[in-house]
Amino acid sequence: MKKILASTMIVMALGFGSFGCTNMNRTQQGAVSGAAIGAGVGVGINLLTGGGLMTGALIGGGLGAIAGGLYGDSKE
Repeated sequence: MKKILASTMIVMALGFGSFGCTNMNRTQQGAVSGAAIGAGVGVGINLLTGGGLMTGALIGGGLGAIAGGLYGDSKE
């Protein structure tokens, strides 16, 4: 139960952090959104596989930020 609560809180915090994207260009918006989505996916995968929550959030967030930044840059 603690793992589910912790992962929900992490995903919500990262999701709410992306509301300040109004003054960002597309590359920055993509990086922030990708980081939030990647962290959530990383936590979810680690919940299913029994890994550490922070490890999944950090790896997923980093990969998501890179992918989102590249996607936003390609749309600019």
